[in-house]
Amino acid sequence: MKKLFTFLGVILVMAGSATRAQEVNSSAPLQGSVSTADATLEDGEDWIPSISLDSRYGYDRVVGGDAAGFGGDGFYLYIDGKISKHFSYSLCQRFFSANGEDDSVFDNTDWLTLSYHLGDFTFTAGKESMYIGSYEIAADDIDSYYDLNSMFYNSLSTYQWGASAMWTSKSENTSVVFQFANSPFSYAPKQDNMYSYNLAWMSQSDYHDATWSVNLVEYEPGEYVKIIALGQTFYIGSFSLSLDYIERSASWRSKLGEDFTLSVMPAVTFADEKVRLFGKFGWEKCKDDLEYDFLGEYLTKEEMIAANEECGTTLPAFKIGGEDYLYYGAGVEYCPIESVRLHAVWGSNNYTSRHTINIGATWRFDITNAIRRIAGKCN
Repeated sequence: MKKLFTFLGVILVMAGSATRAQEVNSSAPLQGSVSTADATLEDGEDWIPSISLDSRYGYDRVVGGDAAGFGGDGFYLYIDGKISKHFSYSLCQRFFSANGEDDSVFDNTDWLTLSYHLGDFTFTAGKESMYIGSYEIAADDIDSYYDLNSMFYNSLSTYQWGASAMWTSKSENTSVVFQFANSPFSYAPKQDNMYSYNLAWMSQSDYHDATWSVNLVEYEPGEYVKIIALGQTFYIGSFSLSLDYIERSASWRSKLGEDFTLSVMPAVTFADEKVRLFGKFGWEKCKDDLEYDFLGEYLTKEEMIAANEECGTTLPAFKIGGEDYLYYGAGVEYCPIESVRLHAVWGSNNYTSRHTINIGATWRFDITNAIRRIAGKCN
């Protein structure tokens, strides 16, 4: 108990000195987040949470353009813990200026959940990521690279308020979850009365992981985008290959391939898993007259083409209906120690002759372990 009071005292002191960082884009999946920090329970009755501050910093250069410079790519607070034997909580808070029209602190909350565990079932309420069967979408922002992502990933507001119920097998290698949440098309969630209904199946083994889902996402009252997402990863030794396919349509009777995203993500690790080489290739397409627009701006094709021509970044402003959008890139990561990751990444696409190069570092400050050491010295 004395250790817990000492821990809480140091937390209050450190909370007063928290700083804010400037928002920048970050996105595209990397396996093995430096933000993962599981709480260690002592004698099964230690409710001290796992707390960490994670940050990413880098140098961006748009080859073929004028944009270049140093900057932060993210600053996050992660808290995970237990309240009792059956209740747990989780928080991911970004320290950016708010984006929402109401300037709410929750605009910068990626997830804030309270979960109740009962046998093989877990019931969760709060804000969390939508369950869409895609390893690209499942990645945390801090483990992603913006210019390597699909336009669907970069345009979709996946973190939504809602509730979910999950069943997990005794072996913990299979889960089924149903989630009822606000729709990402809603700009005023408490007024628009629009929702998403997400049913997902996840499976893990030594050689193959899968995450599949069926999603109904309301884009107008009573009108839904139907999504079938099939994500899977294969493992052969130190080599992994992730394949995501996401099919979208306003009708179950629509032809396949009118609105879809396909991502292929190979990777290999070596040097005792300290070095990781990865690549990514993606193909997206949509028709001209989509009933829904994840970007939230229903512009004409001519307006989108004009916006892309004026855009000075590697990533286009819009994906043009009826045209193939191909995006690709590669990179290398090196972890000299467990809490530090260095990276160098290149990305481009067929909409531009420009290329983005990002070189930087991601690191985690494990507050829980630091305070444990301080508390130990105080005794």
